[in-house]
Amino acid sequence: MQNPKRIRPLLIAEAANPEWTSVPLVGWSHSRAIQSLTGGHIVTQIRNQAAFERAGVDPSDYTTIDSESIAKPLYRFAEVLRGGSNKGWTTVAAVQTVSYRYFEHLVWQKFEKRLRSGEFDIVHRITPLSPTTPSSIAAKLAKLGIPFIIGPLNGGLPWPREFNAARRREREWLSYIRGAYKLLPGYRSTRRNAAAIICGSIATLDQMPKWCRDKCVYMPENAIDPARFPEPKAKLAMHPMRVAFVGRLVPYKGADMLLEAAAPLIKTGLVTVDIIGDGPELLRLQEIVQREGIEAGVDFAGWVPHEKLHERLEKAHVLGFPSIREFGGAIVLEAMALRLVPIVINYGGPGELLSTDSGIAIPIGNRECIVRDFRAALTGLCGDWHRIDNMATNARNRVISQFTWQTKAASVLELYQRVRR
Repeated sequence: MQNPKRIRPLLIAEAANPEWTSVPLVGWSHSRAIQSLTGGHIVTQIRNQAAFERAGVDPSDYTTIDSESIAKPLYRFAEVLRGGSNKGWTTVAAVQTVSYRYFEHLVWQKFEKRLRSGEFDIVHRITPLSPTTPSSIAAKLAKLGIPFIIGPLNGGLPWPREFNAARRREREWLSYIRGAYKLLPGYRSTRRNAAAIICGSIATLDQMPKWCRDKCVYMPENAIDPARFPEPKAKLAMHPMRVAFVGRLVPYKGADMLLEAAAPLIKTGLVTVDIIGDGPELLRLQEIVQREGIEAGVDFAGWVPHEKLHERLEKAHVLGFPSIREFGGAIVLEAMALRLVPIVINYGGPGELLSTDSGIAIPIGNRECIVRDFRAALTGLCGDWHRIDNMATNARNRVISQFTWQTKAASVLELYQRVRR
C-alpha cells in the first residue's frame, strides 16, 4: 500500500477552532486528525489564529486567510436579518455563502502557484458543511487535474410538518424556499467537478442529484476525541434515574417535550432532569416546571463550557434529546462515550448514530406522540439498571470503535487513495 505520508492534501477549513463548538469544532477536529495521518496543510480564517497558537500548532502546518473586510459586515447584516439571537439559522447560512465565496477567492490567490507546481495531491474542503455553499475553485482544480473532495456536507433536513409553529418561532422563513439553492451559480459545477462528495447524513445523501450519486460517500459528520472521554467511573444503580438534556434552549431542540414527558416520573421521585444550556426558551421551560409542580426534580444548569461538560454528564444515566431537526448530533456521541443511554428522535443525524442495543430512537410524529413515546422510553428504563448498564456499555463501545476522529480520518485517507487511483 502507498505510504500515506506521500499524500499531501490542502485542507480548507474556513471554520476550525478547538475552543468553540458545532461546525468550528468539527473543522478543527477533522482537519487535525487528517493532518496527523498525512502531510496535510490547513487553511482557515484568521479569526481562528489565536486558538491555533494556544493549541500549539506548528505555524508551518497552517495558513490563515483574512477575509474580515467582507465577513464582518456580512455577519452583522445576518444578525439583523435573523430576527434575534439563536434564530433564523437558514438566513445566516445564506449570508455566509457570500462571505465564503470571498474567502475561497483569497485561498486561490494564496495557493494557486503552489497548486500548479504540484505541491498538493488533493484539495479537501471540510467546512463549511452546508450543501448550499458552492465552491468556485472546484472547476479550476479540475482543469489542473487535482482531485477536489468536498464534505462532510450536512444540512437541508426538511422541517417536520407537525412542527410548523416551531418553525415560525425559529424565524426560519428561508427554509420554505431552501431548495432554490439548487438553482444558484456553482451548484452543478461544484458537484460535477468534485472527485468525491462526503455526505454527513442520510438526508443529505438523499438530496444529491442522481447524476452525481456515484461519487457520494456516506460518513457521519461528528466524532469524538477519546482523550477527552476516558473510561468513566461506574454509575450508582439507585433512584432517582438522572436524565440530562444538553443544547441551546430553542424551540426545535424539544426540551419542553422532555420535561412534559418526564413530569409524572419526576413527581414520584423516579427521575430527575438536568437542563444544560441557555437560550430564549428558558422562561417558557421554567413556566412548565412551575405549572407541573416539579421544581424539586429539575435543575437548570445554564450554559456549561464544553471542556467542563463531561464532568456534568458523568453524573447522569440517560441523555434525553428530543430535537426534531438535528443534522449531526455531536452531543449524542459525547454522551454515549460517557456511558449515557441516549433517547433521541429518529429523524436526522442522531438516529443514525445509534444501534438498537445502544440507545432508543423515537419515531418522528406530532408533539403528543413524541411526549407519549419519550415517557414510555423513560418509564421502561426506570429501575432496570441491568438494561441501563448493558446499553451504556454498548453505547461507549460503539463510539470508541466507530466514531473517533482518528477512525474517520483513516476512512478519509482511504478515500484519498481511491480518488488518486
